Amino acid sequence: MTIEFVIEIVQRSIEGVVLLVAPALLVSLLVGVIVSLFQAVTQINEATVTFLPKVLAVALALFLSLPWMLSFFLDFTKNLLGNIPTYLR
Repeated sequence: MTIEFVIEIVQRSIEGVVLLVAPALLVSLLVGVIVSLFQAVTQINEATVTFLPKVLAVALALFLSLPWMLSFFLDFTKNLLGNIPTYLR
């Protein structure tokens, strides 16, 4: 196993993590901006107003994207574990 090979595996792992957390982060960002705009327009400066919509939106996003996330993670893990004999050469 060369250092380039290890770097490639780590790079693919980081890319996979970014893809797996992207749906939740993007939904949280979008809901945060919408709630912030609502607070700016109505001049309601309450910190707890942002909490519940974000939690519900992220939970919904995770629920809807869970099958894809699970499939992606399982494929990545099968590929990684299935190629162990190749990695040891």
